[in-house]
Amino acid sequence: MEENLSLNFLEEIIEDGLNKGTYKSILTRFPPEPNGYLHIGHAKSICLNFGLAKKYGGKTNLRFDDTNPVKEDTEYVDSIQQDIRWLGFDWAAVYYASDYFEQLYEWAVVLIKKGLAYVDDQTQEEIRLGRGTVTEPGKNSPYRNRSIEENLDLFERMRKGEFEDGTKVLRAKIDMAHPNMQLRDPIMYRILHANHHRTGDKWCIYPMYDYAHGQSDSIEHITHSICTLEFDIHRPLYDWFIEQLGIFPSHQYEFARLNINYTVMSKRKLLQLVKEGYVSGWDDPRMPTICGFRRRGYTPESIRNFCEDIGVAKRDNIIDYVRLENSLRDHLNKVAPRRMAVMNPVKLVIDNYPEGQTEMLTAINNPENEADGTRQVPFSRELYIEREDFMEEAPKKFFRLSLGREVRLRYAYFVTAQSVEKDAEGNITCIHCTYDPATRGGDAPDGRKVKGTLHWVSAQHAIDAEVRMFDRLFATEAPDEAPEGKTFLDNLNPDSLQVLKNCKLEPALADAHMVVNDRGIEEPQRFQFERMGYFCTDRDSTPEHLVFNRSCSLKDTWAKISQG
Repeated sequence: MEENLSLNFLEEIIEDGLNKGTYKSILTRFPPEPNGYLHIGHAKSICLNFGLAKKYGGKTNLRFDDTNPVKEDTEYVDSIQQDIRWLGFDWAAVYYASDYFEQLYEWAVVLIKKGLAYVDDQTQEEIRLGRGTVTEPGKNSPYRNRSIEENLDLFERMRKGEFEDGTKVLRAKIDMAHPNMQLRDPIMYRILHANHHRTGDKWCIYPMYDYAHGQSDSIEHITHSICTLEFDIHRPLYDWFIEQLGIFPSHQYEFARLNINYTVMSKRKLLQLVKEGYVSGWDDPRMPTICGFRRRGYTPESIRNFCEDIGVAKRDNIIDYVRLENSLRDHLNKVAPRRMAVMNPVKLVIDNYPEGQTEMLTAINNPENEADGTRQVPFSRELYIEREDFMEEAPKKFFRLSLGREVRLRYAYFVTAQSVEKDAEGNITCIHCTYDPATRGGDAPDGRKVKGTLHWVSAQHAIDAEVRMFDRLFATEAPDEAPEGKTFLDNLNPDSLQVLKNCKLEPALADAHMVVNDRGIEEPQRFQFERMGYFCTDRDSTPEHLVFNRSCSLKDTWAKISQG
């Protein structure tokens, strides 16, 4: 009993069916339309469908819902397959709705012969107005009572291309007064003279989603067709087509879609961001696409863990973006090697350190994993530290470097700031300090303590890099909500990207590059820049011009902003 309490409602349904012998094994499917790149909402569906099948010894099909040739492309097909593999899943087989076009056409003919479908000559607007409202029944089409013979003839001629786009549709004949408006003679086929990415010009009529989806599930003998909640009202129509055709009874189940604050997941809006240049592409690290998260440095494990953490619900809710970031932090904290990098450098000179001397200090690669070992970091008289880590006259709670104050340099020595040099505008160009040779390794033999520990990079050995500081693409929690006269674009975060050109990195990062993982997919190397956050190599990076992306900060910085 205790185990059952931990099951989500879909697992309960599956276990009940297996126990009763309703099916011997389960078969799920992931059915994206190839009209865009997958986003984080799709990741939840992928993890759910593939995860359930794996847990119960079943399989998952990948099926492309390619019934709209105007918006679909093989580019999207390829990217979808790559994203699924990157997430760590493998499909049993790849199918396309277009594989079933002939069978779907034949089943439409069956429905016409049963008097359950007819060709309608009304315009889209006339059909829309004829559907009625939630409180008022629809009106029968003047073409609803065409004879079976006439409908068969017209439908065949539609297939042959005798009619122009929009002049005729095939509709199911159900009930124009049905309380569920989805059952008010829904459209099954429309005319589209457009080249299809797989079938070319073979077809000029294409099935609607509501007609093609359930029958495609049935052809494949899908046991659990798992959809998001907005398809709840479509389920009776899904069942109606299967029942009238007398085919394998696939069944649809609905779960709450993933909604995350500070982002949009409408493909139309994401496409607008790309086409109008608000982002650099579908894989812009600020985009909620899976390829965008990959480029930003997210790991498959972090996304899978996030999807598991938020669970499976029956009601829509909003997930805080920080939960996604925390999932990444938790994983990278365990696996990301530590390195030192200075984003906004100012020179620090240790006046009493021997000129021309370089010593190698031992640094820990990852304190969370001893197996990662250590590395040697060069230390010399001239270093770079973060400009923000120094103040000439510091307030009481400033625990970093200031004149007369002693701090620890990570892995190195205690230093005390003595004086500064400034340019004509009064900007500090150099900090002079002294060090205590007895504190090598970061501890004083006399037991004295310091409150501040700073990271640094040896100026002589530093490598230059460009660092892109990415933040959330939108500045408001609900970017879809905009005042009258405004759009979601008005909620864009103007500070979502800051490019730092003069960063100084320790030499161990000189060979950082893109890698090919064990599933054959290119992804970045990931690091923790000590005290600065998690970063990764970008695909724009070259040995001559290193480029890193910030994946996330070490802690949630937006919590402070929201608290004002």
